Amino acid sequence: MSGVHEPVPDLARDPFAVPDLATLRKEYGDAGLDEADVAADPWEQWQRWYGDAAAAGLHEPNAMIVATVDPDGTPSVRTVLLKGVATERPDDGFRFFTNTASRKGRALAAEPQCALLFPWHPLERQVRVEGTATPLPTAEVEAYFAVRPRGSQLGAWASPQSRPVAGREELEQAYAEAEERFTGTEVPVPPTWGGYRVQPTSFEFWQGRPGRLHDRISYTRTSTGWEITRLAP
Repeated sequence: MSGVHEPVPDLARDPFAVPDLATLRKEYGDAGLDEADVAADPWEQWQRWYGDAAAAGLHEPNAMIVATVDPDGTPSVRTVLLKGVATERPDDGFRFFTNTASRKGRALAAEPQCALLFPWHPLERQVRVEGTATPLPTAEVEAYFAVRPRGSQLGAWASPQSRPVAGREELEQAYAEAEERFTGTEVPVPPTWGGYRVQPTSFEFWQGRPGRLHDRISYTRTSTGWEITRLAP
């Protein structure tokens, strides 16, 4: 990767040292993105870039940021793991699983429009997606939950996700109780655990370029397919 980072303060000697954030910068320019080179279908383009991220050995290339809006209009974001993606059927969308009673679950129940971000920084790339989330069928939720590690299954029963707890001990006690409850049996899907399918209405592929003249290629769904547009950086 090109460019040089500004010096970072020695926090070992001065733990209160704060870097001059205004001077921290890196010049991008490892690759470009041209309209003539992208796929006509954004799903194919996403799969190309995901393949590059996986081949490059990026840590959890399927990590994505999910942005939602609470019923009162307050936005919130968090990182989740992508657990399924359209291959042969575009309507499959991007799939992830979570506690449906969590903050994001409550937000999606009230306002299903959301946004995703795949931050592949080492490749100087990111992909933005906007779309609508719908709950996954029970059969899909059960099929995925069945292949989760048992510890994760028990954790889903133990954690009232996004709710206040008295301390770590409360969570560990709840986990121990779940472990005892399901000793010798398969762990069923908790009543407040499920999944979502995000069906995109737009994609944006971002590639870092020198001078902050980044390449931004967007795909917008129309009645006849996908419209490709270059956006100013």
